[in-house]
Amino acid sequence: MRALIQRVLEAEVEVQGNVVSRIGPGLCVFVCAMKGDTDEDIQYIARKVATLKLFEQDGKMRFSVLDVAAEVLVVSQFTLAARTRKGTKPSFDDAEKPPQAEVLIQRFVEELRKLGINPKEGVFGAYMKVRLINDGPVTIWLDSKDKGPR
Repeated sequence: MRALIQRVLEAEVEVQGNVVSRIGPGLCVFVCAMKGDTDEDIQYIARKVATLKLFEQDGKMRFSVLDVAAEVLVVSQFTLAARTRKGTKPSFDDAEKPPQAEVLIQRFVEELRKLGINPKEGVFGAYMKVRLINDGPVTIWLDSKDKGPR
């Protein structure tokens, strides 16, 4: 599983002219289910989203989204699976197929809930307009395949 986390002052998702989700200060998490993802991958990314110290005090990142009770917006984005090494057209072959990807993304959202976060969501598979004001900017890339021994 891959995720791109952005600390935001606000963010919203629009689908077909209607705002379907909106948050104030918090994290906008773009997430992609990859072929072969397991519950372990989902839990790893969810724990990172919940516990990474991305919120500042005295100019240092000291607090997690849980510590400051910030909001979280989860947006599925299969393009995070892009491979660009060859040619000029990205390959998305490593992304999980839509039916299974939707199940994995929902399991990720449920895992966040288990950790004490009540995420807002985009609409899986829809064409979305995502508006956000990046705060910092703070942008963090996560890939569950990068996890190593603790």
